[in-house]
Amino acid sequence: MQQQEFSLIKRYFVGVIAISIWSLLLWQHFHQGVPVHYFLQRADMPALSNWWGALLLPVLAWLAMTRVEKRLFTGPAQSSSRVFKQILGGFVMALAYGAVLSLAFTQGNQALSSVMLPAILVFALFFKVYQAEYVFGLILGMCITFGAVLPTFFASLIALASALVYFLLRFIIRKIGHVLAASSKQSQNNSN
Repeated sequence: MQQQEFSLIKRYFVGVIAISIWSLLLWQHFHQGVPVHYFLQRADMPALSNWWGALLLPVLAWLAMTRVEKRLFTGPAQSSSRVFKQILGGFVMALAYGAVLSLAFTQGNQALSSVMLPAILVFALFFKVYQAEYVFGLILGMCITFGAVLPTFFASLIALASALVYFLLRFIIRKIGHVLAASSKQSQNNSN
């Protein structure tokens, strides 16, 4: 894949996101009204209108695609089509995860929905879920139910915590491994 091809894909992707959210908001406006969401589901907290999604989602799509583009074309010389497939797979998994989380919430399955968001930190041990495709996929999967602002806030917090888990825990595990290997080598030398 060439960078010019990806730039075209990026423009189409952002356009599809923009048209989709604007269409949804217009449909909501002319039917039951555009929903508002309260932070922590408390009416005494400020209300956030889904109208913010008309601006926020296209900007987030552009930022995510720009991060992906940078990874594809300025990183180490790898097969960009293979990396693109990995990125697309991560996006689709996060999108599905966000949709299932939203569905669990709307169906009243509090046990599942309350576990799913923190469970992302377990996935952070194995995947780089702090990367743009995962974060945007999660936001997009949750935006129909929760609007765009609340998922962006929570996905940003989860991304930060995931990066900490991914890098810090791996660093600690590596250090423990080095200490254990050194002590094993030391005890082996002492026994000889």
